[in-house]
Amino acid sequence: MKILVVCGAGASSTFVAQRVRRAALDRGLDLSVMAGTSRSVPNDLDAADLVLVGPHLALDVERIRAEAAPWNALVVLLPDDVFTDLDGTRTLALVEDALRSRQHADTI
Repeated sequence: MKILVVCGAGASSTFVAQRVRRAALDRGLDLSVMAGTSRSVPNDLDAADLVLVGPHLALDVERIRAEAAPWNALVVLLPDDVFTDLDGTRTLALVEDALRSRQHADTI
């Protein structure tokens, strides 16, 4: 599973990506998590199954979804308090919930 975390300039997405990566490793999950910017999404999508979008990019989510559609990448807007998730466990839980929801939708 490859996850792309995007923000405006790449700084906050780097922090979120590192935290999710660490939380996944602690749980023994095989996740590749990388950071990018909202403008780098088209270049980074070939490496992503899931795109996590920083809450400050809420107005860009539909554009990012449209860019992700050809790759069938799931796009999730992160909650406003994502940056307070210092150990990445809440964000990892959000990732797992999104993936479960998608698997459920795919089986219907």
